[in-house]
Amino acid sequence: TGSSDPYCIVKIDDEAIIRTATVWKTLSPFWGEEYEVHLQPTFHSVSIYVMDEDALSRDDVIGKVCITRDMLAEHPKGYSGWMSLSEVDPDEEVQGEIHLRVEVQGSHGSRRLLCCTVLEAR
Repeated sequence: TGSSDPYCIVKIDDEAIIRTATVWKTLSPFWGEEYEVHLQPTFHSVSIYVMDEDALSRDDVIGKVCITRDMLAEHPKGYSGWMSLSEVDPDEEVQGEIHLRVEVQGSHGSRRLLCCTVLEAR
């Protein structure tokens, strides 16, 4: 039909912790949702899976982006830029990218705050 019913799943080290609302019939979704999650100091990655909800069959994975601990170490003042969606299923073509801003903010005791903002997607 030329549109999708997208939603996102956020995983920390392959454990799903957040599912956004579905935005119906669009290729330019806007969620406007905020979440606060406590990361363990030993975490390895935060992945954002972009999904397409399908009422008649299994939901399709459009693609994902992954923010790794190493990426954060390479950008100690934060990262802002476009990240291409990568494939999850090797049989599926992936198109799209997400403009992210990722910052590690000041410590709260022994904890640091990771702030990840999805600015836009296409």
